[in-house]
Amino acid sequence: MFLRKMRFSIIIPLAPERNCEVKESAENLDFGKKDYEVIIVEGKNPSLNRNKGSEKAKGEILCFLDDDAKIEKDILKKADKFFKEHDVDILGGPQLTPNDDKYFAKTSGYAMSDFFCTAGMSNRYKKARVNLDANENDLTSAICFLKKDVFKKLKGFNLNLFPGEDPEFFYRAKKKGYKIGYTPEIFIYHRRRETLKGLWRQFFNYGFTRVKKERALGNKINLLYLLPSFFIIYLILLLPLMTLNFVFLIPLLIYVLLILISSIKQVIRYKDLKAAFLLPFIYPLIHLSYGFGLLKGLMKN
Repeated sequence: MFLRKMRFSIIIPLAPERNCEVKESAENLDFGKKDYEVIIVEGKNPSLNRNKGSEKAKGEILCFLDDDAKIEKDILKKADKFFKEHDVDILGGPQLTPNDDKYFAKTSGYAMSDFFCTAGMSNRYKKARVNLDANENDLTSAICFLKKDVFKKLKGFNLNLFPGEDPEFFYRAKKKGYKIGYTPEIFIYHRRRETLKGLWRQFFNYGFTRVKKERALGNKINLLYLLPSFFIIYLILLLPLMTLNFVFLIPLLIYVLLILISSIKQVIRYKDLKAAFLLPFIYPLIHLSYGFGLLKGLMKN
């Protein structure tokens, strides 16, 4: 007797202190109920939770979702169609800012989707073009589909890396020759940090873990990731440099100008005038927190 294989296993790592917001939308998708399952694994280490979930999974394709999010009803249909039409092993899309996020959270989302703020990683936070040769800068584990056998061969996520376990995983996958796709049609509405402290901690940890990730892989840190740290060193040295010549003030003035231009651009793009008052402060907050995190990583690791 022929047994039909399950197509998708949705795996949600749940932090002990949080509610699983994504559970409701994940359990009510426009897809055959026998063709997908939802697995929730609770624990403090999301990488371990995802790895444990994959061991229980019955589906041919794993889908990782973050707990503090919502998805559209047709997401599995779109993912299924993409896998059938394109030769990819891993597939992902952007994590968009929910419309009902609060003022600070929503405004930080606007900044994160801007190239000036997060460079190539801005594709993670906005709808960009379809890319059949995507990499670690385009995808996150907040919304990610991958073939179960590929995940098994790559031995899952590195348990010692958080919140940098997903770029390290995608880098290894790419290095092994697996094909990664990005499409704006597959997305998740992902909650942003609601406070200044939360946003600072988020990007500080990104910078700190970047060092651990590159050293774990035996790579040198890309100059692009080092720029925020160089900027911090410049700011520290600015006062004594200005006693020599005011020309050293020019880079700071250019940076402030770029912040203002970027803020206006995002206000127009998202049609949210209120964001104009906060955006000029969000950009340096993200840059400085990432830079300090990376500096600490360089000194500690």
